[in-house]
Amino acid sequence: MKDFCVIGSGVAGSTIANLLAKNYSVEIFDKARGPGGRASNRRYNNNLSFDHGLQYISPRSSNFKKFIEELKRKKILKKWLGDHLDFTFKKNEKLIKYIGVNGNNDICKYLIKNIKSSYLSNVTSIKFASNYWTITLNYKTKIYFKNLIITCPFPQLKKLCSKYLSKNMLSFKAKMLPNITVIVAYQYNKEIPISSIRFNDNTIAWASCENTKDRFKSNKSLWTIQCTEEFSKKHINLYKINKKKYISNILKKFEILTGIQKNMIIKADIHGWKYAYSKGSNKVLSSSLIGKFNLGICADWFLGSKAEDAWDSAQNLFKRIKKNPLNIIKRV
Repeated sequence: MKDFCVIGSGVAGSTIANLLAKNYSVEIFDKARGPGGRASNRRYNNNLSFDHGLQYISPRSSNFKKFIEELKRKKILKKWLGDHLDFTFKKNEKLIKYIGVNGNNDICKYLIKNIKSSYLSNVTSIKFASNYWTITLNYKTKIYFKNLIITCPFPQLKKLCSKYLSKNMLSFKAKMLPNITVIVAYQYNKEIPISSIRFNDNTIAWASCENTKDRFKSNKSLWTIQCTEEFSKKHINLYKINKKKYISNILKKFEILTGIQKNMIIKADIHGWKYAYSKGSNKVLSSSLIGKFNLGICADWFLGSKAEDAWDSAQNLFKRIKKNPLNIIKRV
């Protein structure tokens, strides 16, 4: 029986798994096709790709800056150059934008490269008894671990394990917001000198030109388009009913905003992140360790909406595990 089961391979999951794996046996389970969580990268025609979740990382704290600089030296991350336009004019600060050399899930791939990870593995139920966890997966397989770490969005956490949560966790205020994203490839030979655009619009909030990330050479122009908070909240439970209609309407608005014509489209798809990010932060909790159940919880929503918040939450949980006075979480 292994020491730790980690649910989720996003930034929080991959960070805590990496830290624990130095002293414990660890295995990761994720319902997605690959690592990254909301930092996932979507392939198109083999070498082309879209970052359809996390767009970039701009470190704030000194510790996270050191970590990002280390990944830059190891050629896991690089700076995203070019012109980044902001038509909202809300911030004047010039943030350095870091992206994965091959995709924005590179940070997660790097952290868990030596850790056993199982994908397309949705956890349907969990049960704690006799000092170990029984985890049931979507294909009805049962697996057993001494300790459990959960990194999923707050609504999914409450649904999965409310009976094991502390009063503090049950009363935690985490407002999770959705995001609707469209990825599109245009048959467009003309080079566009814009890396990203932040719009002042009621439908589209952000668009990035994937070609400017210098991961591939192509005569196609690839864009990731993310919708506004208001639009996403209104349509997140509706877009699947008629995906073609939503894609068409969003790309029509994109044409109005940029002049990139819809008749040049050769491929387009839409994805809805129901729990894309947290609005606001909590000043009391940054992670949770429930010793009597051998249960740890870390995620970005404890602190905010950034990849750095996920990393900080995982770091904090690891410190709490090391200091566990009850010694419930045992070393290998």
